[in-house]
Amino acid sequence: MTIGDTATHWGPVSRVLHAIGAALILILVVHGFWMTGFVPRGTHFPHYAWHASLGYALIALMFAWLFWRLGSPGPRLPEARAWERAAMSAGHWLLFAMVFVTAFSGWALAGTARKPLDSVFGLLRLPPIVNPDRSLHPTLGSWHSIAAWTLAGLVALHMLMVAWHWMVRKDGVMQRMFRSAPQ
Repeated sequence: MTIGDTATHWGPVSRVLHAIGAALILILVVHGFWMTGFVPRGTHFPHYAWHASLGYALIALMFAWLFWRLGSPGPRLPEARAWERAAMSAGHWLLFAMVFVTAFSGWALAGTARKPLDSVFGLLRLPPIVNPDRSLHPTLGSWHSIAAWTLAGLVALHMLMVAWHWMVRKDGVMQRMFRSAPQ
């Protein structure tokens, strides 16, 4: 059994990275919405610290995934018109880019918090990536929120397109992620 991708299927490493990345993104988006909208003021710091830690973990995972993806380009795109194939490829890379934009804007925002949000679950401290100037906090908060909502929209579009390939096109695109390549 190969751990790499084949011309027809995603390999186990890609599938695991996809599953963990998808779970982290889902948790972070839902938790971010919840903690900014429903957690009472004065009790939110532990939620922000946990959210930041999970975001830092996502950044590490995304770099691992990016390097894996660059070395293992994945299955061939399905038969389609040239513009559809270009849209499929661009969509995947746009998802990658938005995850990084969202995560790094969160890291920048964390550097402007009243208390440092610089710990990865208390195990590792990270330096701020922007000047820890409190006056930047509202702007960075807006950028992070816009990036997160954009990412959520792209994830929803990704899921819609997977369903379209599965139920309308019936071209096996979804099955490539969930089934191993035939031996």
